[in-house]
Amino acid sequence: MTKPSAPVLVALPAPAPAPAPGRSTGTQTCTPTSTEPPLGSPWPASARPGSGGEVLVGGVGLAESAERFGTPLYVLDEEEVRARARAYRRALPQAEVLYAAKAFLCSAMADWVAEEGLGLDVCSSGELWLAAAAGFPAQRILLHGNAKTPEELRLARRLRVGRIVIDGPAEIARLAALVAADTPQRVLVRVVPGIAAGHHEAVRTGVGGQKFGFPIEGGDAADAIARTLAQPGLELVGLHCHLGSQITEVEPYLAAVDALVRLLAEVRERHGAELPELDLGGGHGIRYLPEDGELDLPDFASRVSGRLSERCAEAGLAVPRLLVEPGRAVAGPAAVAVYRVLSVKHTADGRCYAAVDGGMSDNPRPALYGSPYTARLVGRRSDAPPAPMDVVGRHCEAGDVLVRDARLPADLRAGDLLAVPAAGAYQLSMASGYNLVGRPAVAAVRDGRARLLIRRETVEDFRTREVGR
Repeated sequence: MTKPSAPVLVALPAPAPAPAPGRSTGTQTCTPTSTEPPLGSPWPASARPGSGGEVLVGGVGLAESAERFGTPLYVLDEEEVRARARAYRRALPQAEVLYAAKAFLCSAMADWVAEEGLGLDVCSSGELWLAAAAGFPAQRILLHGNAKTPEELRLARRLRVGRIVIDGPAEIARLAALVAADTPQRVLVRVVPGIAAGHHEAVRTGVGGQKFGFPIEGGDAADAIARTLAQPGLELVGLHCHLGSQITEVEPYLAAVDALVRLLAEVRERHGAELPELDLGGGHGIRYLPEDGELDLPDFASRVSGRLSERCAEAGLAVPRLLVEPGRAVAGPAAVAVYRVLSVKHTADGRCYAAVDGGMSDNPRPALYGSPYTARLVGRRSDAPPAPMDVVGRHCEAGDVLVRDARLPADLRAGDLLAVPAAGAYQLSMASGYNLVGRPAVAAVRDGRARLLIRRETVEDFRTREVGR
């Protein structure tokens, strides 16, 4: 695949150490792989303790990476991403697996999932452009989103993306106007099956009364399907649904299969058409804490495939090809965020706050959803007993708390490094420019070597966006 040219690096003034002047930021051999047992979930499978309190990921020390690239730093384990992509292909050999780019996307990630045989699910022209620039095959791209602009639809048509998900009434006519009957666009209609699933009400997208899709109840979905079938330039190939995020049980997906197969049977009865595809979306949950549950992929694959075959047999339908869109489950466990402690504060009420050089600008999930994380001291061995501490960010918000009640050594001090696992999904992709702090750098690790994928966002980046005063 075509590789983008390497960016020019610009140092950002920060409390964290920056790469030394003249020092290479390219691929470089680092700490040798540890022989210690792995740390276990929620850490990447390659994560192992090293000497002197170090933690190795992909054979590379996190503290060493922090000294080399600066902090905050996101360390992305390439082999973990690839292994998780391969696990989906093994579990669902007859299905089409599309990586959900909204979890995290960069050119290297696009390369890895393409090379492992996955498609790509994008929901903006930015994600689409980046994928195209990285050389991702357009026919393996699916575009969805509840508010696609006319420009995004035109771009998708120009690039010849494989599928577009119709999410609202206006998109039917808008897309049909862009398509000639002799070059039809393959589409799916997103339906809302009325199933509540997900870790927070803000991400439960399978129920009615919200902005996504066409509810089955009340007939909106049936009307959208009829209107789409009436357009000669649109080739309706299937139904799409997405239930929510961080789902750890299989049962909601089984209920979705039941609802969607009933709708497929109605489509055949009313229109004489059997749709060949059924997209159940993603939302597959991972562990953020060791005690968390996660979606069992082999169990999901077996039970969903079996239920789909069973319900189609009962309805006399051919079994449609299954599509799934994992994002978090591929990227989330593959990254570790590394922060430097700036201060440790003890309050009169007995609380302890460890303030770090990142926060809600690179990980808004705790502030948005109350999402839990764990943290670990790296780069220094401590024999001090563990004490509860809130790991807080540097931003001007009382809610800027990254980890509540983390168990950290009581002698934690300024200058120490903290590592937060399960950091690969919906952190950098949702990062902001709050307080003009700048988004962190991303380094990839594999086989004892590290390389910079995304440079740190700088004050100069913010300044060059200004065009007047």
